[in-house]
Order: sequence, then C-alpha cells, then structure tokens
Amino acid sequence: MSDAQPLFEALRHSAPRDIVDAIERLVLEAPDRKLNRVNALAFAADHGFDEEQTISTFLHTARLGLFEMSWNVLCPGCGGVLDVNTSLKTVQSDTYSCALCAAGYEPTLDEMVEVTFTVSPRIRRIGAHNPHDLAPMEYFRQIYWSSGVDLPDEGYEEKVEQFILEALELPAGEKAVVSLQLPAEFIIIFEPVTHSAQFIDVKGEPSKERQSISLVFDRMHRLSDTMELRPGPLRIVIENHTEVRTLPSVCIANDALHTLLGHRRPFLTAKRLLSNQTFRDIYRTETIDINQRLKIASLTFLFTDLRGSTELYERVGDLAAFDLVKTHFSILHEIVGAEAGAVVKTIGDAVMATFPTPDRAVAAAMRMREAMSNLNKERGNDDLLLKIGIHEGPCIAVNLNERQDYFGQTVNIASRVQHLATSSEIFATSAVLENTRAAELLTTRGLKPQSHHVALRGITDAIDIFSIP
Repeated sequence: MSDAQPLFEALRHSAPRDIVDAIERLVLEAPDRKLNRVNALAFAADHGFDEEQTISTFLHTARLGLFEMSWNVLCPGCGGVLDVNTSLKTVQSDTYSCALCAAGYEPTLDEMVEVTFTVSPRIRRIGAHNPHDLAPMEYFRQIYWSSGVDLPDEGYEEKVEQFILEALELPAGEKAVVSLQLPAEFIIIFEPVTHSAQFIDVKGEPSKERQSISLVFDRMHRLSDTMELRPGPLRIVIENHTEVRTLPSVCIANDALHTLLGHRRPFLTAKRLLSNQTFRDIYRTETIDINQRLKIASLTFLFTDLRGSTELYERVGDLAAFDLVKTHFSILHEIVGAEAGAVVKTIGDAVMATFPTPDRAVAAAMRMREAMSNLNKERGNDDLLLKIGIHEGPCIAVNLNERQDYFGQTVNIASRVQHLATSSEIFATSAVLENTRAAELLTTRGLKPQSHHVALRGITDAIDIFSIP
C-alpha cells in the first residue's frame, strides 16, 4: 500500500477530495470482493456522491494505475458476464451466447457492455486476481455475475443454498461422480468457467431405478438439448477436459434463483462512458479499433453552430474573433461535461456532442443558449448567436480519423436539424421530446415547443421537428 500514497495524492489534484478519500478507505479497509469490479454508480449512490464526478475519479484512478478497467460483455437476461476485456478494442464477436439463458445476443454498448474497476495487484492483492482459487460461491459472486446484479452482502450463501442441489470443484483433467435425488423441478447443471449448461426437465412418475447421465466440460461445447428425466435417483458422471478448475453446480430453476438474479441496479455502460468528457480527454484514440463497428441502440446527438461567424471575423478582426470563438468553445465544453456529455469534435465554429439521454442534451442546449446570451450582454452586442439541433436514435461507434466518432442516419439527421435553426434557436426532433424526462424538463420551465413538419436534405421522408422557445 506504500506505493499507493503518492498516487492518491496525485489523484487529489484531479478529482474531488471526498471521493478520493472514500476510494482510499475502500482500498485500505474493504473486504476483497468490494475491490473487484467496482460499480462506479453503486459506489456513488452508497456514498451520496455525484455520479459524473465519481466516474471521472475512477477514470483517473485507472490512468494512475490504482485500478484497472474492465469491459465486460453481459447477458441481458441473467446478468452473467459472457466475456471479459481489458479494452473495448477486443469486443469483436458479432454474437454472444448465454448457456444459462439458452439465448444468443448481438452486442450493443447500451446495456450489454459494463465498465468496472478492479484494484491493481501492485496496490493490493485480492482473491479475484487469482479467480481459480476463489471458493465456488465467491467465483459466482465476483467473476460470473455482473456488477448490475445486486447480490446481498448478508445472507448471500443462504439464499444460494435455496436452489443449489449439489456443487463441486473439479480440477483440470479430472472426473467426478455425483449421486442425488432429482425433485420434480426444472434442473440446470451449470458450469460458469466454460459457460456450459445442461437442462433437465424432471417430470412424470417417480422412478426407483437410478438414472444416469454423462457430461463433459470443455471450451467448445456450451449447451445440450434439454433432457427429460423422472423424479428419483440420478448418477452424474462429469469430466473436466479443460486446463483449469471447473465448478459444476446442479441448480433448481425455482423462485429463489429468479428472485436472487432479479435484483438489479444501474451500472456504468460502455455507451455512457464513451459519452463522458473525462474518458474522451484521457483515452482519445485508444478506445476503438480501426475496423470495429460497435452498435448503440440509443444515443442523443447535439450539434451547434455560430450564426454569422464569417461576418464576425470581418467586423472585429481575426484575432478578436478567434478569442471570442475560443471562449465560446470553452463555455460549451464545460456545459457538455456538466450534463454527462462529451464533445466528439469541433468543425470550424461548430460543435458535435453526445449525451446518454435526451433530457441531458436538452438541459445542455438551454444552458448553452443562456450562457451565450449572458456573454453577449457582458460585451454589449449580439456577436455570439448559437444555433442548436438535437436528435436521438441508433448509431455505430467507429474509429474515424484516428479518434472515436459516430456514424449513421441519426448523426445525419441531428446535423440537418441544426442547419434549420436560425439564431438562438433550439430545434429538437420528436424522438427527443418523446423522452419523458426531456418533456418534464420543458414543462417545468413553462416552455411549449412549436411543431414544424419539414423535409431535410438527403433524408427521404419529412419529419416533425420542434422549436424550443
């Protein structure tokens, strides 16, 4: 821990002291499992911290080497971790399959990729740094389940025992025989290391004769067809054909299992992190591989531009105009970050920014307009008149011109909507205003958007856009 002291002091120069102090106490005092795959949003909620400041602080801990980031591909059904990556660049598969849910998924960055933080082994060694040495129940808790599954600190093992019939550790290359009584239930034999499962539908008249099945766990075979067996004695022969320990468990798919896994909590998604200004500032070009195309189901885009910037340069001169535009960029950058967004790029006098939800973009747009109005009043003129357009929808995250960018029709529409705006106007599409929190925000401020049915250049169908007064 002596190596950590100067790093925590350096962290205090980049992040709020109270959050840094809480993370330092976590490293010093918390049990091992609390330092593995830390859920930044849960940490913020537990301590009453601002979420964006907490995310930013954990990003700085990763930059300094106090913690390590992990990008985990999740099953949206059970919340299990299907793949672990130290970088988003290695999330390359087109589909991921969950044997426990018997389902396949096309990965999106919205809810299928979580970002967690694990203490660095040079700062403090914890059990999860050697996961194959963890007790079986801890392996499930710390390695298999995602940080979005809200597992209890107290009574965890007792709750698990309500649906576990048998659990064992099987060393690499070994064989085991399990004998048990099958109840008339739906049974899952699940192995979390290889992500393998065997379903057994137990029904019919009880059998006094012993039934037998054989299972082989390896890296290739994940899921077999559902077997039908009768209640009664069962002999299971299990072989481990992997190079590591496996942890087969015989479970009842009962209410206790579903209740345990049904408790969920918010977690830091890859989508949200990609729209975090601190993340973009720290990692810049390191996020996405040049050939990757990562889908996002819903992201909100905000475009701004200055009206009459060419005339501004002619009127006040290049140097004064440049200083004004630079000041305007600084103000917008600060507002975007404060509303959980990120500036993707600037194009001339224009800004392209992303937000995880429409309401944050609308809030940012109104703050931008107010900030420009205040700046103009200070200067005694209307040189800085901002045009703003907002749209929400699906897109693809890409690496373009050596930086993380976005591509798709949603981006095109957002840009076109901004071009329709005149001075000091905010134009938003119906997709934005249909968001409940965005609508509530406008209602609270007594604003009534005016509808316009318009055709956008390059877009086949006319759409409804709304001017926010």
